[in-house]
Amino acid sequence: MHADPFSKVSNPDGIFKDQFIPGKKTERGSPSLISAEKRLLARAILDDPFNLYFALVSQHCVPLHSFQYMYNTLFGHNILQAFTAQSHHQSFIEILSQDPNLPDRYNARGENIMLPEIPFEKFRVGSQFFVLAKRHAFLVLKDRKLWRKFKLPCLNIESCYPEEHYFPTLLSMKDPRGCSQFTLTNVNWTDCFDAHPHLYKAEEVSPNLVHRLRLSNSSYSYFFARKFAPDCLKPLMEIADDVIFKD
Repeated sequence: MHADPFSKVSNPDGIFKDQFIPGKKTERGSPSLISAEKRLLARAILDDPFNLYFALVSQHCVPLHSFQYMYNTLFGHNILQAFTAQSHHQSFIEILSQDPNLPDRYNARGENIMLPEIPFEKFRVGSQFFVLAKRHAFLVLKDRKLWRKFKLPCLNIESCYPEEHYFPTLLSMKDPRGCSQFTLTNVNWTDCFDAHPHLYKAEEVSPNLVHRLRLSNSSYSYFFARKFAPDCLKPLMEIADDVIFKD
């Protein structure tokens, strides 16, 4: 868990006890979010050498299935084979090349400043919420070439979302066939405001909502959904055993 050091977040009990990593201040529209995600990946890799997948979620994300379901879906039922074929694991990350705002996003740090490392035709965007295979997590941590460009300050803040650009571009350039091109986190953009998606409230939580959010155009069901307001916790817990964790 990475929390802004200036936020008033206490160390929780349960499975997240003592899982806070040393945090640094983050800001929307800045490369600080990429740095935070890199720190989380590094800590997760060091924490357990048997960790083979790394899912990024926020405090506004909720699971749509049991974790056993997610585990079996990612690895299949032959766990031994999964551990011996790590190079074949696919990463689930949205990678888009047809976004209408792509030119503005590409030039957010200045016109053609991304050259020569990242030509426009190689630039990609997508959701920051990914599930990365271990080999791709290592690619992120080892990268210096593209990071030098993406850590530059943004001049056009309205078009600059580094965490939504860096990971899709890097993995698309390094291993496009090893990536699904889609995310496993469902987000509702139908009534977005100020570049934020729909925020679900407590009165919207129901078994029907969970079943609807699971649906995906891909062969995989969505694993997570966002954004949920804090007051959703109680109604979500009330249906957890009978709906969310019942696959």
